[in-house]
Amino acid sequence: MMNEKERPKCPLIGADSNIFYLIGLASRSLKRAGMPKEAWEMAFRIHTEAEDYSQAFVIIGEYVGLSSREDEHE
Repeated sequence: MMNEKERPKCPLIGADSNIFYLIGLASRSLKRAGMPKEAWEMAFRIHTEAEDYSQAFVIIGEYVGLSSREDEHE
């Protein structure tokens, strides 16, 4: 698990709740932050470990800081 300072912000709050869309948003945020390895690792873990939406969302939260679209503009 990454520490709080390492996790890039990701505008998941208020986003479409489709888990594949959320994985894409989180992956894009990680790649923009120069963390492509973590993006791959997050997606792999979700596909191999998560048994439901809640578990997938917890894994996403281990890699990115949850924010809203409004937070990105601050």
